Amino acid sequence: MDNRPIGFLDSGVGGLTVVKELIRQLPQEEVVYIGDSARAPYGPRSAEQIRDFTWDLVRFLLTKDVKMIVIACNTATAVVWEDIKAKLDIPVIGVILPGASAAIQTNQGGKIGVIGTPMTIQSDIYREKIQLLSPQTEVMSLSCPRFAPLVESNEISSNLARQVVYESLIPMIDQGVDTLVLGCTHYPLLRPLIQEAVGDGVSLIDSGAECIRDVSVLLNYFQLNRSWQEGEPNHRFYTTASAKIFKEIAENWLKIEINVEHVDL
Repeated sequence: MDNRPIGFLDSGVGGLTVVKELIRQLPQEEVVYIGDSARAPYGPRSAEQIRDFTWDLVRFLLTKDVKMIVIACNTATAVVWEDIKAKLDIPVIGVILPGASAAIQTNQGGKIGVIGTPMTIQSDIYREKIQLLSPQTEVMSLSCPRFAPLVESNEISSNLARQVVYESLIPMIDQGVDTLVLGCTHYPLLRPLIQEAVGDGVSLIDSGAECIRDVSVLLNYFQLNRSWQEGEPNHRFYTTASAKIFKEIAENWLKIEINVEHVDL
């Protein structure tokens, strides 16, 4: 057993969608989460900036003695996951490969859509991973740069959000995809609006939620599970922006009461 917490990092609040799945699947595990909302979104930034910012978050989590790190951000996974994984002596999990694998398993018609931040789409990493596993599958990618800011500003239920989501997805709607990868962990917070826009016939893949299955496998393989005898986990959440706004979004999404601290990196 290993009773240390699991570290989660994201450009902001999007990684909470991954934490929610961890709490559902592995309720005995403890979370330390850092969201870099002060510098969000990462999607439009340069690869160099994303790399530097992500390493800031990694170093912060290492001060909390985490046993594993989940890069709960597609953009950061696309840019720097391989580098971080190679340099740390604890498991480091990204969200892209699990999402790509789930999309292939779900897809029926040979066409998969991917929506994500500008950097994730520019990297073309989803198409590469999907076609590596399923060369015959056609992949259509679409950048949706306005989605993450809607989530960070807590406007996910607004009329503006509905309009932005529909207008942004128009190029994808007529492509004939039956599977759509939500290639940013912010996007599941907009899931009802995305589903409404693309229709019930399209299966949505939450790449972040899928990665928790990999977390569970690694915890078992390396015997890192937290003991139930430790009692209820003490989840800790940190943000580089407003703790009040983060807490409001997080408690609404996670359906639990949490403590949030502001940190400067």
